[in-house]
Amino acid sequence: MNYLVTGCSRGVGLEVCRVLLEQGHVVYGIARSYSKEFQELEIKHSGRIFFASVDLSDSANVRVSIFKNFITNKVRLHGFVNNAAMAYDDIITNLNLSRLQEMYTINVFTPMMITKYVLRNMLLFHTCGCIVHISSISAHTGYKGLAMYASSKGALEAFSKDTAREWGELGIRSNVVVPGFMETSMSSTLTGNQKDRIYKRTSLKKPTSINSVAETVAFLLSEKANSITGQNIHVDNGTI
Repeated sequence: MNYLVTGCSRGVGLEVCRVLLEQGHVVYGIARSYSKEFQELEIKHSGRIFFASVDLSDSANVRVSIFKNFITNKVRLHGFVNNAAMAYDDIITNLNLSRLQEMYTINVFTPMMITKYVLRNMLLFHTCGCIVHISSISAHTGYKGLAMYASSKGALEAFSKDTAREWGELGIRSNVVVPGFMETSMSSTLTGNQKDRIYKRTSLKKPTSINSVAETVAFLLSEKANSITGQNIHVDNGTI
């Protein structure tokens, strides 16, 4: 199976790539930066993993940068993992429109455009494929300073549910994985006390496992989940 994964160079995206490769699949990874960790995956799984550096803030050129220069009509996609995102954290009274627009471009507009062309690829090859968006627990429970970021993830969740309804008749599924707070570069700006307070709100009292999130993504992409679509799957240590 061929899978497209955005934000592949680190964190959840990197772990999703690792899990899919270990299952024998082919991964087409997209990120702005080419990390040492991704390079190690390329060495270990030579011939089954490919990388393209793409600026996901350029929504208008998604077709050319991804689906013409990287994934062509010769590649049959079986799934798309929308993981890349940026965080814009601040209290609402400090909201900056340009930063909000930048975040929505990367977190919402570009994933929607990629989904458009992934669907076209699946239609071309008559593929019963699957789309998985990575959301955030912040879209379901309140955290001070995360209103703008949470709203972008909420938009993705609504988009996924309607994608599932619109294309389910052709066997195309769309789901969302909703991780709790993890130890990633996106959460690295939080202090130890802030992290402790967040983790104490969960049932398991600890960070969400990045591998658990990646394994859930891989399950949703697989035929084992062929009756699951239009859902939000929480992997959050019991936050909700």
